[in-house]
Amino acid sequence: MEKMEKMIAYCGLVCTECPAYIATQADDREQLVKVAAQWSVEYDATLTADDCVCDGCLATTDRHIGHWDECKIRVCASDKKVRNCAHCTDYPCSELKGLFSFAPHAQAALDQIRQNL
Repeated sequence: MEKMEKMIAYCGLVCTECPAYIATQADDREQLVKVAAQWSVEYDATLTADDCVCDGCLATTDRHIGHWDECKIRVCASDKKVRNCAHCTDYPCSELKGLFSFAPHAQAALDQIRQNL
């Protein structure tokens, strides 16, 4: 199997390590059902497998996780035309700090990118 290139979202989450992304790329409906069930419990939401179909935050397809449309971080970074938030002069903004409080691995990814700029 060919190793896929790492896709890091604007916020630092690694799309290519996300179970929804992995299941979508494998066209694995059964796994998408499992992801939806797990996330429904974790996020106190009602999600279906279709809600979890995603080609990653940076993909130009129409297949994105439900939160994609309303993600303030994605909209901001896209408007600023930065590759990801590590490249932004306002890094880390209050929106990112909120995300980092429950996703410190996203901050670690962006901090590492900033070190290499």
